[in-house]
Amino acid sequence: MKSIIKNKKWQKVALMATFAITMQSCFVAKDYEQPEIVNEENFRTDNIPQDSLNMANVSWRDMFTDPVLQDYIEEGLQNNIDIRVALQQILYAEAYLKQGKAGYFPSITGNASLTHQEISSNSQFGSFFSSQDQYELSADLSWEADIWGKIRSQKRAYGATYLQSVAAHQAVKTTLISNIASNYYQLLSLDEQRRVTKKTIETREKSLETNKALKDAGNITEVAVKQTEAQLYTAQALLVDLNNQIRLLENTMSILLGKEPQDINRTLLENQSIDTELKTGVPAQLLSNRPDVKQAEYKLVNAFELTNVARANFYPSITLTATGGLQALSAKELFDTNSLFATIVGGLTQPIFQKRQIKTQYEAAQVQQEQARLQFRQAYLTATKEVADALYNYEASTEKIEIKEKEFDAYETATNYSQELLNNGLANYLEVLTARENALNSRLDLITAKYTQLNSIVNLYQALGGGWK
Repeated sequence: MKSIIKNKKWQKVALMATFAITMQSCFVAKDYEQPEIVNEENFRTDNIPQDSLNMANVSWRDMFTDPVLQDYIEEGLQNNIDIRVALQQILYAEAYLKQGKAGYFPSITGNASLTHQEISSNSQFGSFFSSQDQYELSADLSWEADIWGKIRSQKRAYGATYLQSVAAHQAVKTTLISNIASNYYQLLSLDEQRRVTKKTIETREKSLETNKALKDAGNITEVAVKQTEAQLYTAQALLVDLNNQIRLLENTMSILLGKEPQDINRTLLENQSIDTELKTGVPAQLLSNRPDVKQAEYKLVNAFELTNVARANFYPSITLTATGGLQALSAKELFDTNSLFATIVGGLTQPIFQKRQIKTQYEAAQVQQEQARLQFRQAYLTATKEVADALYNYEASTEKIEIKEKEFDAYETATNYSQELLNNGLANYLEVLTARENALNSRLDLITAKYTQLNSIVNLYQALGGGWK
């Protein structure tokens, strides 16, 4: 008889195991696969060679060799507010990652209670005693079997969120380094333009004195003197604008460094050079080098795993709960062996009607997953555009520098010849004024082209995902 009962128990266990395996075959949490978003053929880099090498793998210390700029970048990485906020976000995500890893463990709670009950005299036990005390020390355990992969998917979702926060920190770091370098080079450009403008003002002040002497000698009219005076004022106004731009840019640079607006020490534009060979690598490297692209993919992974979780909610949950401890009517008997009690319950809960909540959550998770996939695609497309833009800007600025140098030399020569002819009464003063103005504008444009060339390399470095390694 006992063997028959024992066999029936094992038959029940086998039946439940078979049921669980059968249900699990209907649903297993899917594994994430990276979508195909890279198109090698349409990656426009023109004359820049594509190979396994990539300038993004170069350290920012080797990319930017100006020691003053290096100190500023180091200071920014230590003190910039955005960097520090991103680090806190990593700690925030790490806390949930630890929670996700603990999802496989059971939940255990401890309880201690004292219950005092006053019993009615007219009740069933009122004639025996008027009150009752009960002491209890117990622990509750609850554990859910992850046969559908819900807990695993939740853990992976938390892991993706953590990696997303790490990638976000890397993206902030890359952007910060790029912004500091770009602002620094722009300050050097403005310094050079200010130096040229100051020199122009000195030259025009001398020219004004010369023209006044020529007017007194009857070689030119008062109109020529006033035109020269007006040109002097134009250069002085330009100097005011340049000084203001420098102050504003120094304020911006100070904020990037995490400190109050103050003067920014710097070197000279003519001393700047970036000798790192321009190599873009292959398009697929953008997925691993660009922090913002990685951030977008981790967001997709998170949405994918949460869709697994939402799908698992359609299936029954198998749980094991247990309660055990000590229970007695008096404190002195609480720790007696006869006070021990235990309860074990195995359960299976199948959602039947939840007012469409489970289905809505699943449909919403699918929509969010598709949104994340599209955002991942958009992040990659943006990265390819930024690489192409930086390359075109570099090529255009390099070509423009050569042209502007020739243009400036021509205007400088024309200015000298025109002034000499005017001094000898052989040229019209308008020719001199025009040549001077063209020479100044050409010189300022040449300085801007040199800054654009440097800045385009900085932008290319950032576009390829350099700086955070």
